[in-house]
Amino acid sequence: MILNYTYINILIAIIFFFTDLNMNDDWPDWRGRNRDGKWNEKGVLKKFDSDELEIKWSVPVSAGYSGPTVSDNRVYLTDRINRPATERVLCLDVQTGKSIWTYSYDCDYIGIGYPAGPRASVVIDGNRAYSLGAMGHLFCFQKETGDIVWRRDLNKEYEIRMLTWGIAATPLVVDDKLILNIGGSDNAGILALDKYSGKELWRNLEDDASYVAPILIQQAGHRVVVAWTGQRILGLNPENGAIHWQQAFNQSRMVINIATPVVYNNYIFVSTFYDGSMLLKLGDHDLSVSLVWKRAGKNERNTDALHCCMSTPVIQKDFIYGVDSYGELRCLDLQTGDRIWEDLTAVKKDRWANIHFVQNDHNTYMFNEHGELIIAKLSKDGFQEIDRAKLIEPTTEQLNRSGAGVTWAHPAFASKHVFARSDRELVCVDLSEK
Repeated sequence: MILNYTYINILIAIIFFFTDLNMNDDWPDWRGRNRDGKWNEKGVLKKFDSDELEIKWSVPVSAGYSGPTVSDNRVYLTDRINRPATERVLCLDVQTGKSIWTYSYDCDYIGIGYPAGPRASVVIDGNRAYSLGAMGHLFCFQKETGDIVWRRDLNKEYEIRMLTWGIAATPLVVDDKLILNIGGSDNAGILALDKYSGKELWRNLEDDASYVAPILIQQAGHRVVVAWTGQRILGLNPENGAIHWQQAFNQSRMVINIATPVVYNNYIFVSTFYDGSMLLKLGDHDLSVSLVWKRAGKNERNTDALHCCMSTPVIQKDFIYGVDSYGELRCLDLQTGDRIWEDLTAVKKDRWANIHFVQNDHNTYMFNEHGELIIAKLSKDGFQEIDRAKLIEPTTEQLNRSGAGVTWAHPAFASKHVFARSDRELVCVDLSEK
């Protein structure tokens, strides 16, 4: 009997060892399951053991701005090889980083600045994986095998008015639809395709694209797609693309809205590098919006409220926290946009300096462009750093800061682990409480 119990205990231990990464939450989309930057798992580290995190595994990858996604024991990522000019979609084992499948296709970057690689994250929905490249190559894969279900060349088919930095907005899955912010011609600014076949379902808007991924919200008993184009922010009917509401937000110098809109209670907050921030109030009982405030400074160095570049802000307890144009971490009053405080310790001050915010319970995990992971508490009283540790070394392909490099891709937090990429490697680190 003792032998049997010992055998059972050993068997249980083995099962838990090999399924540890499978028993928890996934990160199947841009900024997590609901595109809201929230990591809901319990039992994760509240403080690090050392100044440098222990790598569980590391695998070589090529350059790219796209963040990894995680689903059903697999990690998905896109990158680019310069010679020959090729974009790739990678599927890796979450336990070991071992390659499961890879798909490559020829892709010359024509007229795209910062050509380090693809921007959009791979979206996992059911048994499918959707990948959108910087030149508009769209694929639907069978997620386990990498077999192509369907493919579209959106740039060729829709004559996209190509953005300075290429197509970046991760597609949004709503029911049977894949909704894209591409800035296509002939009223194809926003486009919906059948996610099973790739067939067009609807198109709307003559707007230019932006780099902003659309999101899905609930308003007045309806589901609404929030899309931020080069000219305005809109609430769209996901069934047919009809406009429920809109608010102009023109870009004074160039389209450079990248940060995802933040939804908090019945408010939507948006921010962009040159033209500041705007807060909208959603109608409680009808599909409408009203402008609460819009603020902008004189230029990128003399800013007001927030001038975010890539970093999507976070809102907690009626206060907005975000990274300004040169890396200034700021707290704003939600109702007015007035600055409450500013901190210069979370990331070094530099143009476009970046931090990705992920909320876990009462703590905020902050991944800065230096490859550091910070655990902090954000409040109206200030930035309270609990701990920070090196996660990954920056690389220079995305941006060369006098040889220092950056890590601009958004990490994935899943199965009590963090997955982060540079232009040379993808790393996995265990963040579970010991």
